[in-house]
Amino acid sequence: MTDAARRPAFITGGSSGIGLALARQLAARGHPVALFARNADRLAEAALSVPGARAYPCDVSDRSAVEAAVAQAESDLGAPEWAIANAGIAEPGTFLTQDIASHEAQMQTNYMGALYFAKACAGAMDSGRLVFVSSGAAFFGIYGYSAYAPSKFALRGLAEVLRVELAPRISVTLAYPPDTDTPQLAAEARTKPEVTKKITAGGGLWAPEAVAAAILKRADKGRFAAAPGLQMAALLWLHSLAAPALRAWQAGIARKHR
Repeated sequence: MTDAARRPAFITGGSSGIGLALARQLAARGHPVALFARNADRLAEAALSVPGARAYPCDVSDRSAVEAAVAQAESDLGAPEWAIANAGIAEPGTFLTQDIASHEAQMQTNYMGALYFAKACAGAMDSGRLVFVSSGAAFFGIYGYSAYAPSKFALRGLAEVLRVELAPRISVTLAYPPDTDTPQLAAEARTKPEVTKKITAGGGLWAPEAVAAAILKRADKGRFAAAPGLQMAALLWLHSLAAPALRAWQAGIARKHR
């Protein structure tokens, strides 16, 4: 396929981090890019750094806003070849101290936002790739993530179903990024309990560009799971077997901090 014939890539959470890295790499392949994010100013600045990209400000937690933004992007650029649901928020905290509104916000953005976006894109895609960006928190319960982890577990469930339902027309990939040097990770650290910091340490810090390249490599091959790095790969293949040991290990760390 020539560059001129390439269909667009639609990416949520495209104003920074992994989303922006994905946008740059797909634009380098010749795909027109539509970026979606809630902060219009940051999104416009990001779009300027991606050749030919267009900005479509919207909050993915708002279904009507997502549907309108995707419809406008499809009108401008055509149906996407790549639809990447990358937008997400993470606000760690312990269950008894965290406000219920935080639980609602993370489920609404991380799961419902991805659902709204996938639903808006998939109907118009004759073929292509649908990518969901999840988290290692989707593998097993992690102390401090009672609001975040369920949203990523739900996203994993959605991807598992769509993998079957949309095949072979649309290839579905579910990505599990390791800790990545992004504004979201920095924001997450502000509320992360000390126990959670201990539990999640040790996986290293990846550059967004490396994570984006790993995700695209797996999606290009039609693979369902993209788990960059040894830690994520081990969780992908062994999380069910390792779950009892992981729970006991976390319990030991929590006891030391009480």
